[in-house]
Amino acid sequence: MGNKFLRKGDRLKINTAKFIAILSVLATVLWIFGLGWTINSYFFSKPDAKVQSDTANEAEVSKSDGDYQIVALGDSLTRGTGDQSGKGYIGYLVDELKEKTERDIKLSNLAIKGQVSDQVVEQLQKPEIRRQISAADTIVMTIGGNDLFQGGQALENLLSAENDQAKAKYLANLNKIIGELRKVNPEASVYYVGLYNPFNDLEDAKTTSAIVRQWNFESAEIAANYPKVVMVPTFDLFEQNVNDYLYSDKFHPNSEGYKLIGERLSSLIVFSREGNQDD
Repeated sequence: MGNKFLRKGDRLKINTAKFIAILSVLATVLWIFGLGWTINSYFFSKPDAKVQSDTANEAEVSKSDGDYQIVALGDSLTRGTGDQSGKGYIGYLVDELKEKTERDIKLSNLAIKGQVSDQVVEQLQKPEIRRQISAADTIVMTIGGNDLFQGGQALENLLSAENDQAKAKYLANLNKIIGELRKVNPEASVYYVGLYNPFNDLEDAKTTSAIVRQWNFESAEIAANYPKVVMVPTFDLFEQNVNDYLYSDKFHPNSEGYKLIGERLSSLIVFSREGNQDD
C-alpha cells in the first residue's frame, strides 16, 4: 500500500538513486575492462613484428659528418608508451640536444613494446639493425623492466628462486647486448637507462625498491666493464611521489616522468664548440 501513496518527489528521489546505482555499476565494469585491456596490451601482447623507426628529420640513418645519429633500443619505455604527447624520453632528449648543437640530429627508434632482454639479443643479429647501430654517434637503451616485473606476476614472489634465475638470465643478456654493441660500433657512446620502481606506493614498496636497486647495481657493474658505456640512473626520479610521474597504467611514465628521464640523459651528452660530442 505504501508505494501507492508515495509523493511524486519521493518517487523521483528513488528513481534517481536507482539511476545513480546503475551508472556506478557500469563505471566499475568499464574500469575493470580497461584495466584488463591495459595489462594485456602492455605486458602480455607480443612485441611488434616489424622494426619501427622514427627520425627527427625523416631521413635514413647513414654516416655523415654533419649529422648526429642517435639509435634507440629496448622496450616500451623507449617507444614512449604512456606519454600522451607521443614524445617519450627520446623526444625530450632530442629537444634538449637541439639547444646544444647546430648539427642535424637524426633518430632511429628500434625499440619494440614488450621486449625482454633475450629478444634484444636476437634483434642485434639482424643485418639492418647492425647497419644502423654501426652508423650511430650515440646509442640509448631501456631494457630489464619486463624481465624483472614479468607483467606484474613477479610482484607476488619477488624473493623466489625464480626471480633470482630471471635476474641471472637478464644480466647475462645485458652483457651480450653491450658486448655486441661495442663490437658493431666501438666508438659510439652507449647510455643504458636504469630501472625505477613503479610500485613504490604499494605495501611491499621496501622489498620492490631493494630488488630494483640490486638489479641496477649489478647492471652498472656490467656496464663498467666496457668503454664509453654509461649507466643512467632513474630510480631516484620516481622514488618520491611516484604517482605524479606515472601514466594511468601505473607502470609507464607519463609526460612529466619521461621529461625527467630525457633531461637527465641530455645532461650527460656534451658537445664541444666544434659541434662534436665530448667523450
